[in-house]
Amino acid sequence: MAGSLTDIPGLKVGHYTDSTAATGCTVILCERGAVPGVHISGASPGGRDIELLRPGYSVSLVHGVLLSGGSAYGLDAAAGVMRYLEEQGAGFDTVAGVVPIVPAAIIYDLSIGDPRVRPTADNAYEACCLATATQTAEGSVGAGTGATVGKCLGAAHATKGGLGMASVALGNDVFVAALIVVNAWGDVIDPHGGRTIAGPRELSTGRFLCTADLLKEHRMRRPFPTSNTVIGVVATNVRLRKSQTHRLAQMAQVGLARTIDPCGTMYDGDTLFFLSCGEKRCDMNVLGVGAVEAVTEAVQRAVRAAKGVAGVPAVSDLKEK
Repeated sequence: MAGSLTDIPGLKVGHYTDSTAATGCTVILCERGAVPGVHISGASPGGRDIELLRPGYSVSLVHGVLLSGGSAYGLDAAAGVMRYLEEQGAGFDTVAGVVPIVPAAIIYDLSIGDPRVRPTADNAYEACCLATATQTAEGSVGAGTGATVGKCLGAAHATKGGLGMASVALGNDVFVAALIVVNAWGDVIDPHGGRTIAGPRELSTGRFLCTADLLKEHRMRRPFPTSNTVIGVVATNVRLRKSQTHRLAQMAQVGLARTIDPCGTMYDGDTLFFLSCGEKRCDMNVLGVGAVEAVTEAVQRAVRAAKGVAGVPAVSDLKEK
């Protein structure tokens, strides 16, 4: 196991990264189709084809997922994923040819880098061409390129976020894995000791402040920015129904609650997709525990693997004072 979303057979991951403009996108390809689920816990989400993933709607498979920077502008990049999948013959068969289903979610990263540059359909197509079943790149790549965390006091106090992955073995060749883009308004914390890993920085000392304490003390920048959101994909090689993937997407959100404080706020659009693309069998509760563990680890890896971009320092760049 590589500790990657690609530990799930049938999935490919590819990134497009523009470090100069501080934006990018990540594609998750499942050309043979995957049973989808989704859960949104934030109040400011941005997405495409989200509703059709819910139980009760006729679409039963998706063929790719796009995670993108660029705010709502980045949703246009999904057309590049559709173009690539159409060329591969992946999608629902219709009388006019295949129609790939590609849901998408976006983060707001326009506050750093060049806000005039956003991921395009061509960028997403390039990410598809680069997608592999062995992708392990993390940190300031793809949709995590312009991600930041700890923005209660404004962008000047923020720390670099990023993209992280993790996978968990559950026995009997059953796996669950996560790919998370961490662009949180709140802090990233160590779930074991409660220590802040990344958050708003006190500029004079470099130490991390606690967003929850700042809120209770009414020490925050106004107006509140809606420049946040944690998005990601959790997947398993277990065969599931759509109602089950939907429930597991909800269960996986616990991983965000364990590692991001506060999360699911009015200023975040936290969205998790869940994909089933295998034939294994496993108890739902076991899968839920594995999903939470994978998300928890992926969030921490995202900020620890990140590098500073556009003047925003990463945890790896900061020196303790």
